[in-house]
Amino acid sequence: MAQVDQKELLKKIRRVEIRTKRLVNDLFSGEYHSTFKGQGMEFEEVRQYQPGDDIRLIDWNVTARTGYPYIKKFKEERELSVILLVDVSSSGLFGTKEKLKEDTAAELCALMAFSAIKNNDKVGMIIFSDRIEKFLPPKKGRAHVLRLIREILHFKPEGTGTDIAGALEYFNRVIKKKSVVFLISDFLSEDYLKPLQIANNRHDIIAMKISDPRELKFENVGMIELEDAETGETFIIDTGSTQFRNDFAKQAEQDNVTLKRSFQLINLDFIQIITNQSYIIPLINFFKAREKRH
Repeated sequence: MAQVDQKELLKKIRRVEIRTKRLVNDLFSGEYHSTFKGQGMEFEEVRQYQPGDDIRLIDWNVTARTGYPYIKKFKEERELSVILLVDVSSSGLFGTKEKLKEDTAAELCALMAFSAIKNNDKVGMIIFSDRIEKFLPPKKGRAHVLRLIREILHFKPEGTGTDIAGALEYFNRVIKKKSVVFLISDFLSEDYLKPLQIANNRHDIIAMKISDPRELKFENVGMIELEDAETGETFIIDTGSTQFRNDFAKQAEQDNVTLKRSFQLINLDFIQIITNQSYIIPLINFFKAREKRH
């Protein structure tokens, strides 16, 4: 890679870090901590009973020995493993407004990763297309997070298609500890619901669908030629046709409704992200709704 490209990459990594760390510090760290609980509670110490303490926590052995009531104090066993399961298929290169889908994916990965390490959790990444492209085991620390961001911004996949089922099967093999998993994709794949359900029974999976506005509806820009990034197939469409635009928008909406229902049936959380809109509100809404349920 040329030196100038390396410099541009480092600048891009730094921009992503500054933007997402500010969001973590200002908005998401507390929400993340409240939403994703630790693995249980562990004993920390005993202290003298104070009015209002739960009497069920009284340590009767210490109380009998000292002649004063003492209670057991516990702390949350906090450490979690967070896995970013990231789709880098060619459809991520699609973008018609402010940014590409892959740029949005990189920011979401950074946001979740910095939230994880700020809460002393480990974070790892599985990058996939129609094959497993790369696996970075869970670790802690800023240097590790910066490596994750670099990978997602710089990675050049060998595959062009999307195989979510294959990625989930690999994930189930390599990750044994129960983890929080952010599955980041546009979900242009088939036959993945069963493997997704199996994985979600063992882990805590949140599906993040990234869409470009042109994948939801077309503006009237006349005749245009499009290429399917994953198959290479080209086709011409007439966006001047009101019927076409209406049918396209209705089908896109129906596809989204079907996806949401499929995820609800397997108790999977779902967040819709659109590249020309802020992802802050959908994420905060998710955290707040999730905290109420749990």
